[in-house]
Amino acid sequence: MKVKISIIYSWFIRTITYFLPNLPLIMRFRGFLYSLMMKECGVNFQVTSSALINSLAGLVVGRDVYIGPNTIIIAVDLIIENEVLIGPNCVISGANHTFSNGSFRFGPSIGSPILICEGSWVAANCTITSGTILPPRSILAASAVLLDKLNKPDSLYAGIPAKFIKVINT
Repeated sequence: MKVKISIIYSWFIRTITYFLPNLPLIMRFRGFLYSLMMKECGVNFQVTSSALINSLAGLVVGRDVYIGPNTIIIAVDLIIENEVLIGPNCVISGANHTFSNGSFRFGPSIGSPILICEGSWVAANCTITSGTILPPRSILAASAVLLDKLNKPDSLYAGIPAKFIKVINT
């Protein structure tokens, strides 16, 4: 029940604040309004007007997190740690469909937790699926698809599916 109410609340916040400009103060205000229904939220949570966040009930966000334009977050069990930057046009989905009676349409969804670790950057147009981990201080390169639990911090990951490219100098 709480998940359904949080979806309606999220839609309401997006609707009443959509016309406001994406200035840091207003993005923080939008983040504060979202945080009222979230499991946990740190300070300076900034959300752009065109970002779509569903299922606030299971969302945990650290401090100094930025959600870019046109990003879609549909995850019941998502942890975004401190100082994470999520670029524009990203999709973070916490559930996968299953095949049932000859169709993916009516099979039950199976969800798994997602963890985006501290200091990471999710570049533009990325997709993050359920059951994944992006390690601390890592970059998920533009248009990458994260399908696994990655384990090397301070690294660049790119491709479909996202693979280790190199260690980055921090």
